[in-house]
Amino acid sequence: MFYVNSRAIIERTVGGRAEIIVQTRNKPGGPRRVELPGGRIEPFESLVAALVREVKEETGLDLVEIEGQETRIETAGINPDFEVECIRPFAAYQTTKGPIDSVGVYFRCKAAGELLEAGDETLRPRWVAVEEIRRMMAQDPLQFADVDRAGLLFYLKHPE
Repeated sequence: MFYVNSRAIIERTVGGRAEIIVQTRNKPGGPRRVELPGGRIEPFESLVAALVREVKEETGLDLVEIEGQETRIETAGINPDFEVECIRPFAAYQTTKGPIDSVGVYFRCKAAGELLEAGDETLRPRWVAVEEIRRMMAQDPLQFADVDRAGLLFYLKHPE
């Protein structure tokens, strides 16, 4: 099995403090871990469309800004039987060991709306200070979803 994922690092600044949204994975039979919003793209769904859909399903928020969207190129209209999207994400990942083989991209985003209490297989989407994420990662990195550990470490190392 091979998966492709689109994941969101949703940011805001409140009182000079940077925050991002994390949530708790609540998939039947799976571990409850802290994760970023996002998930698997559907066949022939664009990375951006999947990102927007997954964020809405899991958090209730609407994405109003996606960093890199201005770089998006698509080939619609060139060949009616074949279309491709090319875009610059914030970061990309690939699993190199583990039970599930996957690749994915992270986009830095801004969102609007009200957070849900629970979303599609998620609980408690919430704003958390970036410094708290840094502390949580140092204290117990295994509390985070497997793929998001690398994405969060990359984000903490490359904040701008």
